[in-house]
Amino acid sequence: MWAAEWGERMAEARTDLPAETWDRFVAGHPQAHILQTSPWGALKAAFGWKAERVALVRGGDLLAGAQLLYRRLPAGLGCLAYVPRGPLADWGDAQATAALLATLQMVARRRGAVALIVEPDLPDEPVWRERLATLRLRPSPLGSIQPRRTLLVGLLGAEDGLLAAMRPKTRYNIRLAARKGVTVRAATVADLPAFHHLTAATAARNRFGVHAPAYYDQAFHLFVPRGWARLLLAEVGNEVIAGLMAFALGRQAWYFYGASGDAHREKMAPYLLQWEAMRWARSLGCAEYDLWGVPDEDEERLEAEFDRRSDGLWGVYRFKRGFGGRLARTVGAWELPLRPWPYRLYTWAARWRGAALA
Repeated sequence: MWAAEWGERMAEARTDLPAETWDRFVAGHPQAHILQTSPWGALKAAFGWKAERVALVRGGDLLAGAQLLYRRLPAGLGCLAYVPRGPLADWGDAQATAALLATLQMVARRRGAVALIVEPDLPDEPVWRERLATLRLRPSPLGSIQPRRTLLVGLLGAEDGLLAAMRPKTRYNIRLAARKGVTVRAATVADLPAFHHLTAATAARNRFGVHAPAYYDQAFHLFVPRGWARLLLAEVGNEVIAGLMAFALGRQAWYFYGASGDAHREKMAPYLLQWEAMRWARSLGCAEYDLWGVPDEDEERLEAEFDRRSDGLWGVYRFKRGFGGRLARTVGAWELPLRPWPYRLYTWAARWRGAALA
């Protein structure tokens, strides 16, 4: 523990806060994001990362903080320190954010990090790009790690109004699925193998990259019992034909993982699944449902090309656009090299391989 200072105010930097204390802070923060919760850190820690939470505390009040994820680099180069959808701070307070970034740099250096990469949940606007630049951060040449552009569906108001805001074909498909006998229910632990089968079928059919079954199992066990996620399955009779896992925290919900089998595809089960996920999020008081990732293009190009492209995220955009919502874009990933030469070597190698963090 040590002191961080801005103006005449002193704050204690802590890396030993209990997980439940940290999660209460995250859930109550205006920028609350599921990727900053301790279960997300535990999920990533089970698959090659290390997680550490850093907080600035004054008088028992948690003022700002970040969950850092560390990933070892090959050839003994050290590690990368990455803050997904954070830090959580008052970005309008320049001195406070500077104190937090200085603290994060110090912690990351002590862990042997060659660079600190942050990906705050801030809109892509000049004021925030300028604020990040004044903190000596620069846009990462490796690009964003999380999807930079997404569709946000508003959940406030009556259900009829939400349905009316969708495109007619999507609204029709939701009702078609119900008419064709598709039902949706919350999954239990015993249903996880069925979801694994769906993800494998989706990967084979669409050539998508998917996680190992153990990853989805871990996500289920970490988030579902807390009420922060739900795995929904669509069935025809007793046959599971599609599924999705949605997450929720505070006023926001996110659609992260979805899959469908090869049978009964004409019954449009994924449309009904998304609608039921939105209804679940509404029941928790969420105001928005993040469809999590569309091609990083402006709306004019998206609408001009979606019906003739299927590469990358174009195919999923064709599906997601039907639910309405608004396009949103974040500032992306920004970096601060801490050991420039090892980091430069890593970025060169990452560009050559065509991949960075996973």
